[in-house]
Amino acid sequence: MTMQHEIMMHTPDCEIVHTRIVKARKEKVFQAWIDPAHLQNWWGPKDFTNTFHTFDLRPGGQWSYTMHGPDGGNYLNEAVFITIEAPDVLIWNHVSQPPFQMVVVLDEMPDHTTKVTFKMVFTTAEECKQKKKYVLDKNEENLDRLEEELFKMK
Repeated sequence: MTMQHEIMMHTPDCEIVHTRIVKARKEKVFQAWIDPAHLQNWWGPKDFTNTFHTFDLRPGGQWSYTMHGPDGGNYLNEAVFITIEAPDVLIWNHVSQPPFQMVVVLDEMPDHTTKVTFKMVFTTAEECKQKKKYVLDKNEENLDRLEEELFKMK
């Protein structure tokens, strides 16, 4: 794992950003991100499932999981947590291919809703441009699944 354990410097041409207002309080949304029992239910695009191997939620902690695709493929993912500021911010480095930094920011909104900002930061603009071809739609599916999980959570 060669990616640094710190927040990456970047420019907008290296980012893929999604935002969505979800109908849940910020603390509940944060719980969906940090509780592996919930996270494995919704993490990833539509029709993907997950097997979590390691989920050590602390700065420097490892997150290792396999995403199982609807095509029968198994995709090993490795990440390292950088920042956990409950219930506002999560940052981790996805150190397996493709490498990127994930920044999640939760902002409380009126009427007990939460604005979720989901930002992927790539090391180069070219790499970001290549990933945008498929990541945009897949991240929206991921946020759809988050909303479904929030609805199921007590």
